[in-house]
Amino acid sequence: MSKSLKLYGGTALGAAAIMAVAVNFADRNVTPMPERADMMGEAPANPDLGFIAMARAASEPHGNYNLGRMALPEEIAAWNLDVSPDGTGLPEGSGDVLTGEEVFIEKCAVCHGDFAEGRGNWPKLAGGDGTLADKDPLKTVGSYWPYLSTAWDYVHRSMPFGAAQTLSVDETYAIVAYILYSNYLVEDDFVLSNENFLEVEMPNADGFIVDDREEAEAHFWRDDVCMSDCKDSVEITMRAAVLDVTPEEEEEAGAEPAEAETEMAAAETGEVAAAPAEEETAALDPELVKAGEKLFRQCKACHQVGDGAKNRVGPQLNGVMGRTIGAVDGFRYSKTMASMGEEGQVWDEDALAAFLSDPRGYVKGTKMSFRGLKKDEDIAAMTEYLKSFSE
Repeated sequence: MSKSLKLYGGTALGAAAIMAVAVNFADRNVTPMPERADMMGEAPANPDLGFIAMARAASEPHGNYNLGRMALPEEIAAWNLDVSPDGTGLPEGSGDVLTGEEVFIEKCAVCHGDFAEGRGNWPKLAGGDGTLADKDPLKTVGSYWPYLSTAWDYVHRSMPFGAAQTLSVDETYAIVAYILYSNYLVEDDFVLSNENFLEVEMPNADGFIVDDREEAEAHFWRDDVCMSDCKDSVEITMRAAVLDVTPEEEEEAGAEPAEAETEMAAAETGEVAAAPAEEETAALDPELVKAGEKLFRQCKACHQVGDGAKNRVGPQLNGVMGRTIGAVDGFRYSKTMASMGEEGQVWDEDALAAFLSDPRGYVKGTKMSFRGLKKDEDIAAMTEYLKSFSE
């Protein structure tokens, strides 16, 4: 009997403690019942009926929870920061390319490079034009993004990394203008603002379509899929672009590739052919070439030299010495540089030295952001290094 009393006594004390905590919580956090009379007319005598009424009201559409308040317009505005493709949400402001370059180098280049070419695993923001159909496409703001609003919105709300939302509106406009310039979409005197924002045409604006395959391709689907003996005979009707995929037919008898004939001729006269190359190499100063190679490290982000060199953010520089200005196939030059080439100007030592010392002063409107080499010995070393690469 004593054990039962102890058991029930302990349970009663525990229940009393829980009730005391509940009452204390209600006193501090729950609105007194008389204020809830609007839920069911007058406040009920039984408090339990009041909680039942509250539950019913909350379960109904647009039920009155009697908690919180309506958000103020200024609070909604503080949360509503996104910018839509049609310009909705875009604040007033402006920024030019040159200002954008300064801000970008100060706050963005540590991850994205001085020319938006990317560093390490940080993404490239420029380049990739015409690569979306490649096996390994380069998706950048210029090549892939369909709406400029995405770039502005992301920069303004999320960048710089680790210091998000520290950029002013005008700084954001300037940075986006510089990114456009780095993708050859605007000229260096371009000023981006909320007034001309929608006038900027993104190259891949029409590259995204509504996925309607369920309707548009339904006629390709069928239940009776053929798994064997589907055709009487199999013939090769097309050949793959990769030549080592489709079996080649026998070559015509007696036909020899022109390259083989060239190689055979070179082999027969190898000693004579090597002489000019040796003379050209001997004419170079190896110490200057070595110094120029170190200097060229700051150019590698945009330019390539040597075997397999390709155009990147800037043109490949094989054979630049003596080449017509703005003459590399497949590269889009600034208007000024293209016109200089049309006038017949070439890259000789004087022209190259003048350009390397002050790129923007020598070629007005050049898209190259490099500030130039200030020492004559550096210019000489860079020139000697570039002379060591022929076409």
